[in-house]
Amino acid sequence: MLPIIFLTDKIKIMDYKKYAEEFWENGYLAIENFFEANLMDTLNTIILDHYGMKPEWEHSDEFIKKSATEVVPWFPFREGNNVFDVIEKDARLLNLTKTILGDGWDKLYFMAMFSKKGTKGQAWHQDSPPEDHEQFNLNRLFYTHDIDETTGGQTIVFPKTHLGEAISSGDPHENLDGQITLSPKKGTLLILHGHSWHRVLPVKGEYRLSANSRAIPKDTPEDITDIAVYRNMRYKFSTSEVIEER
Repeated sequence: MLPIIFLTDKIKIMDYKKYAEEFWENGYLAIENFFEANLMDTLNTIILDHYGMKPEWEHSDEFIKKSATEVVPWFPFREGNNVFDVIEKDARLLNLTKTILGDGWDKLYFMAMFSKKGTKGQAWHQDSPPEDHEQFNLNRLFYTHDIDETTGGQTIVFPKTHLGEAISSGDPHENLDGQITLSPKKGTLLILHGHSWHRVLPVKGEYRLSANSRAIPKDTPEDITDIAVYRNMRYKFSTSEVIEER
């Protein structure tokens, strides 16, 4: 299993170059204890207060059925809610992002994600089409509570797939040789390349929360995540339609 980096004390100096090299080698980077527990507790409460325990689905029934993905997104900044500025303006996160993406990178959007107990999680997918390796999104995920075998909802990644082409067609939730299971703890930062194959396991606990501050390299279009690639389709979110059966 590939290593996870632990930050046991508040970091004053980070080896950003080392972290960036690991990210580009594997297509993801997981750093535990990146954010303080008290901050995560506060944000966890805010997210739960927004959703309640039984939020309504926002995607179409066709998307939920074909994508085998059951998650409810929330875009707080679009509502004028800036409480998550504390994450997006974190100096360490900004410096790490710049080291990975280079000068001229930009924020894309911020979203929280809620999955109910008993839901399927998220199927294998790539966030953006992989044909142009220079055009991609960067997921900067953080977790406000522990996720493990008991809670379900662990994140599955397939290392080095950001270097290849479109995800193979097949069963949306199939176990693949070479996949890695991540069990993020409260305060973990997971940086994930948008072309990396990834999915989320079914949720066993009362809920699963995560949040994603997405970013893009210079000269990347803002609609880069409008089309996602699944094992059985390509889906265009802006028009809510399947544009390719696979």
